[in-house]
Amino acid sequence: MTTKTIPPKKVASSAIEPFTINVSPFVIEDLRERIVRARWPDEIRDSGWQYGANREYLQCLCRHWAEGFDWKEQEAQLNTLHHYRVTVDGFGIHFVQEPGQGSKRIPLLLVHGWPDSFVRFLKLIPLLTAQGSDGLSFDVVVPSIPGFGFSDKPVEPGMNPTRIAGLFAGMMRELGYTRYLVHGGDWGSSIAEQMAIGFPGAVMGLHLTDIPYMHLFRVKPDEVSEAEKKYLQAGEQWSNTEGAYAMIQGTRPQTLAYGLNDSPVGLAGWIIEKFYGWTDHSGDLEKIYTRDELLVNLTIYWVTQTAGSACRLYYETKVHPGKEARGKINVPTAVLIAPKDLVPAPREFAERIYHLTRWNRLSEGGHFLAMERPGPLADDIFQFAATL
Repeated sequence: MTTKTIPPKKVASSAIEPFTINVSPFVIEDLRERIVRARWPDEIRDSGWQYGANREYLQCLCRHWAEGFDWKEQEAQLNTLHHYRVTVDGFGIHFVQEPGQGSKRIPLLLVHGWPDSFVRFLKLIPLLTAQGSDGLSFDVVVPSIPGFGFSDKPVEPGMNPTRIAGLFAGMMRELGYTRYLVHGGDWGSSIAEQMAIGFPGAVMGLHLTDIPYMHLFRVKPDEVSEAEKKYLQAGEQWSNTEGAYAMIQGTRPQTLAYGLNDSPVGLAGWIIEKFYGWTDHSGDLEKIYTRDELLVNLTIYWVTQTAGSACRLYYETKVHPGKEARGKINVPTAVLIAPKDLVPAPREFAERIYHLTRWNRLSEGGHFLAMERPGPLADDIFQFAATL
C-alpha cells in the first residue's frame, strides 16, 4: 500500500521517512496457530474477574482473534493515516502526523501510555484536526513511545521519561515545530511533564488526564489538605490491591517478557485485564470498545514483539528516576479528571505541581479517556488551547 505524504513544508528533515505498516501473513498465521494450541488454566467457579482475567471472556476474545479478526483489514485502515519514522540521536521513532483543517493550526503532541499504544488516539485524531467554530484546529503528532509499537526497542539502560522527552522534543524540532502543546495520560503524562521541565521554551501548554503517579511519593503527609490526605490514602490502597503488575514490571520485566512474547493468550490476559479494570463500564467491556479495537492494540504488541520492551519502562523509571522540577512547573497546564480513573487527584494536589490554568472533572470515563470519551476530551483540549 502506498503511504500518503503530508505537504512538504511539514517535513523539515531528511531524517524523516514515510512508513507503511506491513506485517507478514506468516506472522499472523503463526499467531493464530499459537492461539489454537493454547493450554488454558483452570479457574475458580463463578469468580468473574476477581482473580484476574476471566477465562470465559478471554477464550471468546482469543477465538475471535484466531478465527474472525482480519488483521489485513485493520492494517489497511491504520495505513490511511500518515505514518513516518524519524531518527533522533540515533534512535528510531515511529509517529503519525495529521494536519489540521482550520485556518488557525496549533501543533499538538499526543503521548500514549501502557498497556495501550498510538491507537489510543485513533478516535481523537479526527476530532482535533477538524476545524472548530473559531477556525482553530490542531496539527496532530502521535509518536510510539520507545519500546512500543513501531519505534525502536532500547538496547541500553536509561530509557526513562526524561530521556523520552528529549527524543520527542528532538522529533518536534525535526518536524519544524518550535512551539506546541503536549497532551498525555498514563506514561504520557509523565513524559509530557518531563518535556515541560526540560523544554519550557517549546512547550506552550500541558494537557493531562492524570497526575504522574511518582508525585504520590514526593509529598510530605503532614503538609497536605484533607482532600489530599484522602488521595494519598487511596493511592496507597490502590497500590496494595492493584499495583502488583507495576512492581513486577518495575523489578523483573525480563522474566515476565518470556511469557508475554511467546504466548498470545498470556499477552491478552495481561493486557485485557487492565482494560477491563481501568475502563468505566457497567460490566460489559464491549459496550465501550469493539473486540477489533482491543485486538488491534494486542496485535501491535504481538507483531512488533514489544510486550517486554514496553514493560521495561517501569524498571527504567524506577532505577533511573527522571528530572524533578525546581519548584512549580511554570508551563500553563490543564487537567481533565475522569471519575473512574485509577486514583483521581484533587485540584489542590495538581496546584502544588503545575501552573494550573484549567481544571475540569467529567461525570463519566476511566483511564483510557481518548478511547472511552474522545468527544469530551477533544472539547477540553480545544477550550484549553483557546486560552493560550
